[in-house]
Amino acid sequence: MDGNQLGIMPTKKALEVAYERKLDLVLVAPNAKPPVCRIMDYGKYKYELSKKEKEARKNQKTINVKEVRMTPNIDEHDLKVKAKRAIDFLKNGDKVKVSVRFRGRELGHTDAGKEVLERFSELISEYGVIDKHPKMEGRNMIMYLVPKTE
Repeated sequence: MDGNQLGIMPTKKALEVAYERKLDLVLVAPNAKPPVCRIMDYGKYKYELSKKEKEARKNQKTINVKEVRMTPNIDEHDLKVKAKRAIDFLKNGDKVKVSVRFRGRELGHTDAGKEVLERFSELISEYGVIDKHPKMEGRNMIMYLVPKTE
């Protein structure tokens, strides 16, 4: 009970000692030579483990990815509205995926989309930083933003 080692003993004797103390014999290291066992209250041990796991899960923060979609010929006011929405997401600690969708002939003017994304990143620069720079993925140009760390 006081954490002392009882030394090497046969399994039967160890089981008897555990039974006398009204505790369980738990195999800790089965591959060791000789195998290592511990006499403890297994139910209490499992309970403590689950409590620790629950506490660790509670302290974890999940990061969500929110998306803001635009077109390459977006108006200045609309861009500001989208930026305001993205700032709200960043304040909540979420990652923001900003995408510019090209349709038809717009695909030949990807530089306009890049310009839009650069203007967008300037608008939110106070609250977030670029995680992944603008890059074409199919018909979309995508950029990721993360909240600024103080």
